[in-house]
Amino acid sequence: MSAVVNSERIPNNVDLASDRKLQRALEAWQPKFLDWWRETGPEGFQADDIYLRTAISVDHEGWAHFDYVKMPEYRWGIFLADRVADRTIGFGDHLGEPAWQEVPGELRNMLRRLVVTQGDTEPASVEQQRLLGQSCPSVYDLRNLFQVNVEEGRHLWAMVYLLHSHFGRDGREEAEALLERRSGDPDKPRILGAFNEPCTNWLSFFMFTYFTDRDGKYQLLALAESGFDPLSRTTRFMLTEEAHHMFVGETGLLRIVERTCELMKRNANEDARAEGGIDLPTVQKYLNLWYSLSLDLFGGEISSNAASFFASSVKGRAKEASYDDHRALDGVYVIDVPHVPHVPHVPAAGGCAVTGWRREEVPLRNAMNEVLRDEYVADSQRGIDKMNRVIEASGVSFKLSLPSRRFHRSSGIYAGLHFDVDGNPLSKEAWERRRDAWLPTASDEAYVRSLMEKPVFDPKQMANWIAAPAKGLKGKPVDFEYVRRG
Repeated sequence: MSAVVNSERIPNNVDLASDRKLQRALEAWQPKFLDWWRETGPEGFQADDIYLRTAISVDHEGWAHFDYVKMPEYRWGIFLADRVADRTIGFGDHLGEPAWQEVPGELRNMLRRLVVTQGDTEPASVEQQRLLGQSCPSVYDLRNLFQVNVEEGRHLWAMVYLLHSHFGRDGREEAEALLERRSGDPDKPRILGAFNEPCTNWLSFFMFTYFTDRDGKYQLLALAESGFDPLSRTTRFMLTEEAHHMFVGETGLLRIVERTCELMKRNANEDARAEGGIDLPTVQKYLNLWYSLSLDLFGGEISSNAASFFASSVKGRAKEASYDDHRALDGVYVIDVPHVPHVPHVPAAGGCAVTGWRREEVPLRNAMNEVLRDEYVADSQRGIDKMNRVIEASGVSFKLSLPSRRFHRSSGIYAGLHFDVDGNPLSKEAWERRRDAWLPTASDEAYVRSLMEKPVFDPKQMANWIAAPAKGLKGKPVDFEYVRRG
């Protein structure tokens, strides 16, 4: 097992002290990171004591320590999963070759792009969620928000370490840029669309941690297969922390659904809003929004970049060992590609409805984004099934559902086209008429936010619109003082 040094300025298990140049560079980046955290991290809670877990090793049994800490004093460290002896590459054109400990020159730009794109998502989500603490439904949830936030910060450190240690001056410049972009900034936005979306209420937060962090899980699983061993080891440990983020999302949504059903049964008309709850049709609208935004994060259905990543052995499929053919040279993936009539002087898909479909046998390597998206869709459905079981058990007649993967898409073969939630084509005019039935409106947003105007800082209380969790964290009761206000 790799030795962990927690006494240094930057906790790590990469023997940082043996490379003084790298250590000095990262120590010079550290105050800039802290400035970014104070500026864009959770607003109004920097002086509070938060009961947080902190990574202290990569041992599966004892990798985290729980205690009170002020967030700016959190020990963000650099941790890579232990090296697998004699590891060989498991897919692509380099199948069977020894894993690379250094970046192959011809793959430098490709790998840097992957690291930067992954790294950019980590601070973005902190920025998106910075004001949520001021409307928290409970101290338990407030603590979970901050746990997610500090660990996204640690994941940023993980990517910055790779940039500094393996990509020279270009990597150092990219690390600086990760602190300069801002979520939703019109001049310097984050790289991926979902990470520029406002996340201004707790329903959106739970949807984000359920759907968008789940995309993160599958991206990390694919990168964990990388022939570049430091990237593989980094993402393998990140997955350990990411699991809690999805737990926060799934249990948060289950608690909302449970409480909504309780409030509906309390009301003669089964009107959750009349009882101060979030009605299920509104839950469905936010589900439609964040699921479709998260689907876009996988990239185009037919992608030469995805083919290059796989061929070059830099990004594989989730759990590559479960597949039989690790070169994927002969297989195809069948995709129905939409046909849009050409109208002179009108941009492609500009207001035109899909008039037909062309069934295309896409070379499997070019469909790797869709292969990964398939896994994601199936995994997302499992949680929706749990929510529907809660609804059914309460006696309420309603069923949540994932919309078609064609719905509300901004990338890939469906970008610029319009479909209903079942995947049926619509004209632009029909879409404009009906979109408010499927996506949150300004009125929906105002209502949801009206429920969350006053934060709940008493550990023994819970907001009316969400059920209490079944149990607390790390053996503590639900009403434990997870946050000590300064």
